[in-house]
Amino acid sequence: MRVVERFQASTGINAYWQSVSAAIIVMPYRHLRDPNINETMFRTVANYTYDWESWHDPLGKPVWINDAVRRMTGYSPDECLAMPEYPLPIVAERHQARMRKMLKDAIDKKSNNDLEFEIVNRNGNARWMAISWQPMYDDAGTHQGFRTSVRDITDRQGLKEQLRLYTEHLEQLVQERTVRITQLEKHRQQMEKLAALGELAAGVAHEVNNPLAGIRNAFALFKDSLEPTHEHYDLLDLVDKEIERISSIIHQMYQLYKRGPLAATELTIEKTIRDCVCLLEPIARRHGVTLQVIPERSTTSARLPENELKQILFNIVRNAIQASPTGATVRIEIDAKDERVAVLVADQGSGISDDVLPHIFEPFFSTKGELKEGMGLGLSVTRNLIESMDGEINVATEVGEGTTFRVMLPRWRRD
Repeated sequence: MRVVERFQASTGINAYWQSVSAAIIVMPYRHLRDPNINETMFRTVANYTYDWESWHDPLGKPVWINDAVRRMTGYSPDECLAMPEYPLPIVAERHQARMRKMLKDAIDKKSNNDLEFEIVNRNGNARWMAISWQPMYDDAGTHQGFRTSVRDITDRQGLKEQLRLYTEHLEQLVQERTVRITQLEKHRQQMEKLAALGELAAGVAHEVNNPLAGIRNAFALFKDSLEPTHEHYDLLDLVDKEIERISSIIHQMYQLYKRGPLAATELTIEKTIRDCVCLLEPIARRHGVTLQVIPERSTTSARLPENELKQILFNIVRNAIQASPTGATVRIEIDAKDERVAVLVADQGSGISDDVLPHIFEPFFSTKGELKEGMGLGLSVTRNLIESMDGEINVATEVGEGTTFRVMLPRWRRD
């Protein structure tokens, strides 16, 4: 017995097929209901509909399924009609609850459009579908069940996934750019602050330098007039050292100001480092620290501003000495590439804490207040000099283990 005839026999609704057929084809005019357009023609049209069509009775039981189901799922219409709780056995497990609710809504005479769900076809492959459903009524207004229409949206879902990934990638790029912009803005503000402080420092240094030179000359004359046997002669060396310290601070303040073009000269990195080590040996001995240069014997030629390079190395190595405990070693290592040269200065101190690290390059920021060994300009001046040479400085630190400063510079700088 045909499917429709079985349904008609079980329900007693002889006009069922005509009603549900009318749900498939909506005639533009009522008078086009030609008696020659019979059940066979409606069935043909329904079977050749591209979407997967199903017709259900008022209780949700499938009455008719078109041949498109075979193309989408691999199951024949007869197999689907025999399935318990059709179409749930074809639906992916994670979407079965969604489809149960859809069937309940359809039985309750509700309609909806484009509900997405996933199926697993006969071959075990997952496909994405979108289902629409609506209730059906005959000419007398009697409820005849509902119709579902399913279309394959796997390609569309793939595009949506690609779009999602692309959106996530864009969001990541935006976040990275935002962080970079924030860093650049912070750096710009720091440069503006540094420039303002530099102008102030240069003005103060200029005003102080002239009277300081007079004090130094007068003191030299005073010192020469005293015999070494004088009871206070030893104090003169202390005064001389303090005048020298003031002069050094003024020199650093000058360096804060915007500098002109730096003149590059031919040099060897190792010799420049040895010169700095020679100057710093007295400070190292006073702290009980050993200076180690790696490699000991090599020649790395470069073209860089020599005085500025010495100032950079002097500041960083002196900081490393001051940060190191007695008996420690400060390692100075050279790593030269074709176009770049890096100098690493590693100490065995207590490291830099996370709350201090972001501020170490700020002018007048110092952790040496109790030692009275500086006014917090050394690293600020150092970074300024490095950036003026198109280089960069990085810091790696671990609390309790020590700190390593890495200075990277172009090996061949042109004037």
